[in-house]
Amino acid sequence: MFKIEELLKATQGKLISGDTETIVKGISIDSREIKKGMAFIAIKGDNFDGHDFIRKSAERGAGCIITERDAGRLGNLAVIKVKNTILALGDIARFNRNRYNIPVIAVTGSNGKTTTKDMIAGVLSRDFKVLKNEGTKNNHIGLPLILLKLDGSYGAAVLEIGTNHFKEVDYLSKIACANIGVIINIGPSHLEHFKDLRGVFKEKFDLIKNLRAPAIAVLNADDLYLKKELMKSSKRPFMIGIGIKNKSDYRASDILGSSGRYSFRLNQRLKFALNVPGYYNIYNSLIAIAVARILGVKHSSITAALSDFKLPKGRLNFLKIKEALFIDDTYNSNPLSLKQALRLLEEIEAPG
Repeated sequence: MFKIEELLKATQGKLISGDTETIVKGISIDSREIKKGMAFIAIKGDNFDGHDFIRKSAERGAGCIITERDAGRLGNLAVIKVKNTILALGDIARFNRNRYNIPVIAVTGSNGKTTTKDMIAGVLSRDFKVLKNEGTKNNHIGLPLILLKLDGSYGAAVLEIGTNHFKEVDYLSKIACANIGVIINIGPSHLEHFKDLRGVFKEKFDLIKNLRAPAIAVLNADDLYLKKELMKSSKRPFMIGIGIKNKSDYRASDILGSSGRYSFRLNQRLKFALNVPGYYNIYNSLIAIAVARILGVKHSSITAALSDFKLPKGRLNFLKIKEALFIDDTYNSNPLSLKQALRLLEEIEAPG
């Protein structure tokens, strides 16, 4: 819930009509979801313009309209005018995040964001009620809408941050105000805008630059570009990696695999077995382990959570149809993800 006064403070908007003490019971950018007392933000999208649905939202009982145009006569309904309603959505999400003193973990990278986000959330959910992005809602609309769901019942939030243009990570990370930042890898994704891997790295690393205290970074030390940054970083991040001789804080060794599924020992001591296929998921699980241990989750809880973890839809889902085994990895692709998928295909035991 927000007072109109708080929405004005968050957005730096102008009150056109209504009372600053009015309380709104939630926020939506979809007029069909508006219930009595909610605020409607009129956003112009690719297919629809929310400003065309202001009157309909008012008829459905909206308690406030946030608009960047003249909303017309709406009686005593609170109307806030802003310069940009999309930016206003982000501003309100940031305001809401700052109400709660809980650990926020933000995850980015060229591959594995959704899986790693879900792994971290799954492990933490043994000890906390966790807010996380639904599916891949990781952009300038999806991430703020998720943060608007944050309330006092949550003990942690795990947020996936996506990008395909420069400065998107910078913008989203300033909304998330994360305390722990994770970069999984740097790969050839969206090169039509980032040009090369240096551009990808520069974009992703904005997440680490914008972390809030205690500003803990968790990075993949086996990634070439991240390794370079680790060597010149003044504040040493937590590192994950694979191999007995690896000097990372969280390292996997004694790796055993069967039909694409792996088990390993953490720091040559504790054994973890993954319920999901793919060698690269060892890296994703190491990140989940690192974040969980930083937040004090017991090893036994982490082990149980990882052994129960199931992959999101469209990511290495195995489908058996008669005698044929199909691997559904259809969500998305870039050169790095294709390379990883081919490695898995090679590892799967199949007759014929």
